Amino acid sequence: MKEMWNNRYSEEGYAYGLIPNDFLVEQHYRIKKNGKVLCIAEGEGRNALFLARNGFQVTAVDYSEVGIRKIQERAFEENLDIETSTAHLEHFNMGSSKWDAIVSIFAHMPSSTRKLVHENIQKALVKEGILLLEAYTPAQLDFKTGGPKDSDMMMSLDSLHHELADLQPIVAQEIEREIHEGKYHYGRSSVVQYIGKK
Repeated sequence: MKEMWNNRYSEEGYAYGLIPNDFLVEQHYRIKKNGKVLCIAEGEGRNALFLARNGFQVTAVDYSEVGIRKIQERAFEENLDIETSTAHLEHFNMGSSKWDAIVSIFAHMPSSTRKLVHENIQKALVKEGILLLEAYTPAQLDFKTGGPKDSDMMMSLDSLHHELADLQPIVAQEIEREIHEGKYHYGRSSVVQYIGKK
């Protein structure tokens, strides 16, 4: 799996573009000003860079060394301070009551790993901290415009309510929308959007 992501991020340009995720752009005002934000499965850094430009204290974690290196290079070019970590989310220590927000944008993983990660997220948020998440739903398999080919790697609103029971939902919806994020997320898509507060 790591080799697949390293290969993808080694391609010319940026696999998912440099424009930050629409849902994050619309909703980042909910994050505490200048707060500490953890971006998980951050890839090449488009969302972490956006948050750092907007004054947040950002840490980006991804499994791919190539992706993390591209984040570091872009942050250096823009004179942005972003902490980075190369780690599998299953083994990454998020800490306890540490983050004002955790951002999970298309962080698809097997359900067994996801349940553990979501459990860790709930512990890692400070009181009133938020999780901001967008992911493909299993209905995305019919669209074929991006995302995993295995429904077990996707998320539904029901699964999120169950796995994130300690959070209070602020935004929670399954919708169809147009996504234009590089060449791998492009076109009409089925997604779940979720913001939960601890």
